Amino acid sequence: MRDNGIGIRERHLETIFRLFKRLHPQTMYGGGTGAGLTIAKKIVERHGGEMWVNSNYGEGSVFYFTLE
Repeated sequence: MRDNGIGIRERHLETIFRLFKRLHPQTMYGGGTGAGLTIAKKIVERHGGEMWVNSNYGEGSVFYFTLE
């Protein structure tokens, strides 16, 4: 999945996959609970895959995953 949003600073690339860990207030950028990426990563891992992100702050992010 690719987006052209605000991007993620390198120091936060692992943090975004932690349950209920948000990098901004819930009222910003459409809300959310901070659970979606954690759930997606767990599903991928349960299928023997991996999930990761490449991001450029200010430009956007690309999320990748593999399944076995």
